[in-house]
Amino acid sequence: MPHLSAVQMVLAVLSGGVVGFTLGLIGGGGSILAVPLLLYVVGVHDPHVVIGSTALAVAVNAYLNLIPHWQQGHVRWRAAVAFAIPGAIGAYLGSVLGKLADDKVILFLFAILMLVIAARMVRSSRNREAADGERPVRMVRVIPAGLITGGVSGFFGIGGGFLIVPGLMFSAGLPMTEAIGTSLFSVGTFGLTTAVSYAISGMVDWTIVALYIGGGLVGGVIGVYACTKLGRNVRWLQRLFAGVLVLVAGYMLYVNLTALHVV
Repeated sequence: MPHLSAVQMVLAVLSGGVVGFTLGLIGGGGSILAVPLLLYVVGVHDPHVVIGSTALAVAVNAYLNLIPHWQQGHVRWRAAVAFAIPGAIGAYLGSVLGKLADDKVILFLFAILMLVIAARMVRSSRNREAADGERPVRMVRVIPAGLITGGVSGFFGIGGGFLIVPGLMFSAGLPMTEAIGTSLFSVGTFGLTTAVSYAISGMVDWTIVALYIGGGLVGGVIGVYACTKLGRNVRWLQRLFAGVLVLVAGYMLYVNLTALHVV
């Protein structure tokens, strides 16, 4: 397990704050920055330790953010549990495959995933209201959607909110607000399942987890406050954040393709 210097510890707290802030400000997709920040800013160079550690930090923050949504009546527990149980199975299977994957390959695929998220964020910022609508919960859709989404989440060690929210809207017929609140239960469950799998293999740095959670809590409070103040301008920020993801993904692709001697 890597030993963190005092500077790295400070950077880990700040990185956690950035992740928490973006989650509080724009919702799904913010946790995707957790991995590249830990790799390239904090300087932890073992991708598997990075994935295992950030998965747990994201899980804890998701469960904490679930509480206010629950209090406001935004959580549909039947859909949440039906989505999360098969999703946890998928997350475990995905984490097993992720631990077996080559470091460079998994980071290359992660960068591609970031580009996909960026495209989805731009699209959702344009069509957010049109996506709202309520349909009956259909378990025949919820269960396979949860399994597939959990698999992707487990493989990359991410919360997967950008996939879970539309997955719940499609499979369970939830309106946007309820889908966001309900998704946090699955985000936490998937992240926890992935983290346990990595922890068993000794691929979780508990110091990093604590620092990320601490920074994320403060950043999340500031992000939620900023979100309430900015109102509709959050959509513009979503597009700006998507642009940041494209730049980070481009850098990751260049680094990993260079390491693979493709460029």
